[in-house]
Amino acid sequence: MAVISSIASWLMKKRMHQIELFMRYPYEVQQEWLYRLINSAKNTEWGRKYDYASIKTETEFKKRVPICEYEDLKPYIDRLRKGEQNILWPGEIRWFAKSSGTTGDKSKFIPVSQESLDECHYKGGKDMLTLYCSSYPETHLFDGKTLSLGGSYKEEEGNIYARNGDLSAIVMDNLPLWAEFFRAPDLSIALMSEWEEKMDKIAMAVMNENITVLSGVPSWMLVLLRHTLAMSGKKNLAEMWPNMEVFLHGGVSFTPYREQYKELFRPLDINFWEIYNASEGFFGIQDSFGRHDLLLMLDYGIYYEFIPMEHIEKRDVALTLGEVKTGVNYALVISTSGGLWRYMLGDTIQFTSINPFRFTITGRVKHFINAFGEELIIDNAEKGLKTACERTGALIEEYTAAPVYMLGDSKGAHEWLIEFKKPPENLNYFTEVFDTALKALNSDYEAKRYKDMALIMPVIRSVPQNTFFDWMKQRGKLGGQNKVPRLSNNRKYVDEILTFIKQVA
Repeated sequence: MAVISSIASWLMKKRMHQIELFMRYPYEVQQEWLYRLINSAKNTEWGRKYDYASIKTETEFKKRVPICEYEDLKPYIDRLRKGEQNILWPGEIRWFAKSSGTTGDKSKFIPVSQESLDECHYKGGKDMLTLYCSSYPETHLFDGKTLSLGGSYKEEEGNIYARNGDLSAIVMDNLPLWAEFFRAPDLSIALMSEWEEKMDKIAMAVMNENITVLSGVPSWMLVLLRHTLAMSGKKNLAEMWPNMEVFLHGGVSFTPYREQYKELFRPLDINFWEIYNASEGFFGIQDSFGRHDLLLMLDYGIYYEFIPMEHIEKRDVALTLGEVKTGVNYALVISTSGGLWRYMLGDTIQFTSINPFRFTITGRVKHFINAFGEELIIDNAEKGLKTACERTGALIEEYTAAPVYMLGDSKGAHEWLIEFKKPPENLNYFTEVFDTALKALNSDYEAKRYKDMALIMPVIRSVPQNTFFDWMKQRGKLGGQNKVPRLSNNRKYVDEILTFIKQVA
């Protein structure tokens, strides 16, 4: 492994110079990528529609091309799925990343071009190792294997040449053969579609491997780790994988899971390294220890724009990288080498630094609670729950929340369904600490809570163990890209779960 480590080290040093280059010249790199994207797509159906050949500036691009959501691009994507080509991006597109998202029940099918695989997803995978190893030169991660937890894919209906499925499965299936040497389990297991059988087989395949790296979504990886530990008969994960070094995680906030992972691996003190990737692209990577923000990756074939949330309804302001400020909540808009043009991703971010550009993920455009003018975002919820857990010794598995709307003389509230790994001794005290933390984090929430005038104390319901897993299973949403919905302005998910609990009681 020493030879492999030496080769990897040389390649990573070379790549670090390129990363440092876009950190020094972010605006120039972004402009260059915009012109490359426009030039590449000028002869596509979309490019001809908006006359890409005549676009010479960022301003022209913004004036001519509308901001899109998935529904706007869906007619074009549907044609791609049936086998038509050269519509949104030149060349053949055979892969579609299926994303159930958390904004609705309808699946999204994101076109994945060879360029987006090579220039974005694979580059991001290599860069997360580059940045980690650069910050942790004593690493031994190449001495073992990476346990990757992904989804599955299937053939498109009516098009035998195309496939759709989880991005993780698409990436795994297209990796070069040599990469299989460093990961576990093998593809015949990793790409299985039946989730519970897959967990059994993964557990059997990896419990005796020398696993040094974990890579996946924290919620589903936690389920797999507990299952593997139970099947192995080992006392703890440190006994099973004594050389475990790092968990490369993304997909959902790590805040509710951090303490559970620490507990699972004691006495090992493993590292946690965050990434921000999605079906649409790879956007950010943690670039040093002790930070909880991410470096915006600017040379992945993605051109970025940012809509301040106060303009989200009209979409009349979309800022370039050179116009953003720290501490402002922005909706992310991307144009990519997969053929997404001025596409509103649905995620919101805040910049913590503009030299270099670092940011935190604050939530979803449509995933917040604003039933009473409180504008509660996921970032507020995660930090508030973290404070409540620290003060009470509680640990949280999963949660979701929705408003309790005013009826007659009653006042509004937020109802939280929380599945505790370790419940607080006093739920009322937990609720008070949580409420106080939210007031400190969000002035709009604090104003609505003033003397209980608009909002009363949160209603927190502790739900039985495995509630969220079993509910997701019933919905056919286990594993892969599927996520538990966190915050919603309607009661759809909260009411569904409460009904489900009654049915299985």
